[in-house]
Amino acid sequence: MADNNLKKWYVVRAVSGQENKVKAYIETEIARLGMSDYVSQVLVPTEKIVTVKEGKKLVKDKVYFPGYVMIEANLIGEIPHIIKSITSVIGFLGEIKGGEPVPLRLSEVNRMLGKVDELAVNTDTRAIPFTLGETIKVIDGPFNGFNGTVEKINEEKRKLEVMVKIFGRKTPLELGFLQVEKV
Repeated sequence: MADNNLKKWYVVRAVSGQENKVKAYIETEIARLGMSDYVSQVLVPTEKIVTVKEGKKLVKDKVYFPGYVMIEANLIGEIPHIIKSITSVIGFLGEIKGGEPVPLRLSEVNRMLGKVDELAVNTDTRAIPFTLGETIKVIDGPFNGFNGTVEKINEEKRKLEVMVKIFGRKTPLELGFLQVEKV
């Protein structure tokens, strides 16, 4: 069965400083109209800012993209019109005047949501610089300066299992490729 309710992420432009109000208005209006099936998430990407005032630690959420609200929706029928008519909404990002709202690419969405972009992970497919049984030196972390032997290589995670002699006993360590160097 084909899913006709395919949702994509869009960016709604809002009056700067009104992002959370816009989020609340959109959610209330969509719920009131019984259209929650078509709008699954409304997000205001924020970052935590920690400040110290008079010896007290204050954590404030600061809007990461002022003037923008992200929305995961299937923009069918009246939905774009409903969203545009909400107080403090300027319109959708990426639309030519009167044209269709343009969805975000998945890589942009992942970046904005703080997920690791798959592409960034896959670009690091250089040949593995280590071989089993090879002696390496730990150059980072608590065992900095110790030598060890490569026991296992995990290509996917780009980690090594290294046997290091600590106080005369062999101890297995899991280390990233960048935490060791060839001896």
